[in-house]
Amino acid sequence: MDTPVVMINGLIGCLDHPAFQRTLRPRKVFAPDLLGYGSLYDTLSTLVDIDAQVEHLRRILMARNLPYVHLLGHSVGGVVAMLFARRYPASVASVISVEGNFTLKDAFWSASVARMAPVEAEALLQGYRDDASAWLARSGIMADPGRLALADQWLAHQGAGTLQAMARSVVAVTGVPGYLAELRTLFATTPVHLVVGEHSRAGWDAPHWAEEQAASFTVLPRVGHLMMLEDPQGFAKAIARLLD
Repeated sequence: MDTPVVMINGLIGCLDHPAFQRTLRPRKVFAPDLLGYGSLYDTLSTLVDIDAQVEHLRRILMARNLPYVHLLGHSVGGVVAMLFARRYPASVASVISVEGNFTLKDAFWSASVARMAPVEAEALLQGYRDDASAWLARSGIMADPGRLALADQWLAHQGAGTLQAMARSVVAVTGVPGYLAELRTLFATTPVHLVVGEHSRAGWDAPHWAEEQAASFTVLPRVGHLMMLEDPQGFAKAIARLLD
């Protein structure tokens, strides 16, 4: 019960939420800023990719004296979590992949962002920021004051340069022919839990072997890909049950 939980955000957003801290007690919960996000917003985009995030996360855990953790990664963050666990297996108690990217099919939106000219990516992100309720609606989420406040926080958490750098990196990583084989090795050596939203399950390209070999497979009802924004408390309860 005392193994900390480290949460790794996806392409957009931040997983630092009081519901996670409160619900997962007595476990400590950390959602460190990745390169290009939050307090590290101004990191040069040329220094931002998935490999750099893995090493950045390693430095953070060492600085916090956290030698052994559960890693939870959402979407692109799931790729960071998986590759960290492969590189530093002795530091990882388990991986929780919340619709983490397995294939280029999963990374279709990232691929679209990766192909954009910088000015197009800037305009895309600014458009989301200008109308967060429309951004939520694209994911099938009905806006209310709490969700809008959280959406505003997520959309302000990174710039377009970071968005594109991470998008290009996840396309490159998941496009390598050996990527799935590497993940399959991880499943054989480390507990990997899979979490998916009921509304987004059909679009998640998780291989059959991953579902079969996972330590657990959880479908959260009535939510989609942005489940931790849509229902933070329900998401936190599900993760608490999974870890317990």
